[in-house]
Amino acid sequence: MKIDNFVHLHVHSEYSLLDGASRIKKLIERACEFNMPALALTDHGVMYGAIEFYTQAKKSGIKPIIGCEVYLAPKSRWDKQSEREKKEETSYHLTLLAENNQGYQNLMRLVSLGFLEGFYYKPRVDKELLREFNQGIIALSGCIAGEIPKCIILDKIKSAKKILEEYIDIFGKNNFFLELQDSGIPDQKKVNKALSELSSEYSIPLVATNDVHYLNKEDSKAHDVLLCIQTGSTINEPGRLRFPTDEYYFKSCDQMSEIFKEFPGAIENTLKIADRCNVNIKFDMNLIPSFRVPDDYSVDEYLKKLCYEGAKKRYESITKEIDRRIQRELEVIEKMGFSEYFLIVWDLIKFARNNSIRVGPGRGSAAGSIVSYLLGITDIEPLKYGLLFERFLNEERKGMPDIE
Repeated sequence: MKIDNFVHLHVHSEYSLLDGASRIKKLIERACEFNMPALALTDHGVMYGAIEFYTQAKKSGIKPIIGCEVYLAPKSRWDKQSEREKKEETSYHLTLLAENNQGYQNLMRLVSLGFLEGFYYKPRVDKELLREFNQGIIALSGCIAGEIPKCIILDKIKSAKKILEEYIDIFGKNNFFLELQDSGIPDQKKVNKALSELSSEYSIPLVATNDVHYLNKEDSKAHDVLLCIQTGSTINEPGRLRFPTDEYYFKSCDQMSEIFKEFPGAIENTLKIADRCNVNIKFDMNLIPSFRVPDDYSVDEYLKKLCYEGAKKRYESITKEIDRRIQRELEVIEKMGFSEYFLIVWDLIKFARNNSIRVGPGRGSAAGSIVSYLLGITDIEPLKYGLLFERFLNEERKGMPDIE
């Protein structure tokens, strides 16, 4: 059975630093050229390119599938010494795709925690984190550096089955796919045969990918130079990191269908996965981080409390003029939903001052805010100099405040 289309679900851009040799714009143009309905971006351990990819794909009429090829710690993300000393794996590869907005949020959490908690040569997550942030995510078993393929290559089929069962438990049977790749490497042939058998035994679907690292076949040479830069090697250096073939390019539907003609369902499943993935990112709204306030207060109440505490320190007495100005500014700030913004800036400035980090007195229109003055964000008293709050913030001019 010939499948009329195909979607690349495992793709690296220039944001896979010193490994991806394709620019996002060119990847999207090639997807359009091949009349592909969607395209995924799965850079190594990062999501730097997600927004650029999303916006450019949308403009081009291509459905963007936001993903990441995460690095998975063999045991715990907190283990950061023993693996290299024992010459064991420091990480495996796992392909994750955001199915919906919840999945996008969870993917960002995983990637962030990979850097904050699991970094050891690479930003790594572990299965504890995968269990915690599994909602809305579709997982593919990965390239031959994946955990299951590694077991297959080492003839550890029992271990591969145990790990497969673990992934099914983490993601659910409908959200985990066995990833087939064929770039002309003998190990991939061996892995694909075993994955096909596991697919039949566990009723887990197969999906075909090409682990795209560059746009055209001839770009493999430029990609090889990138690998040399990454590893501090020279082109002719024996034993250096190199890709064994020049097949890691952006292939057409016909090419992928021919390569995986024994597994037509694996081609069709790329379309099914693409159909399931629907992330909708809104850009016409302010996304301010949540600021944790004491339990007895709302953010508006806490900002007001801090302002009046600051007023007692800044002024000998709170006159009616001062009180009216405070109330008016707080009313505008609350109506525009910026209380958390002021609390965040207050917290940053407080931290800086408490840690001997120099902070300026304030400049620009922010100096016209008595709230900024009372919070210690600025040191310029606006009433004394007749500075207008409306130049800084008013309800008729929509937009984020800008405190410098």
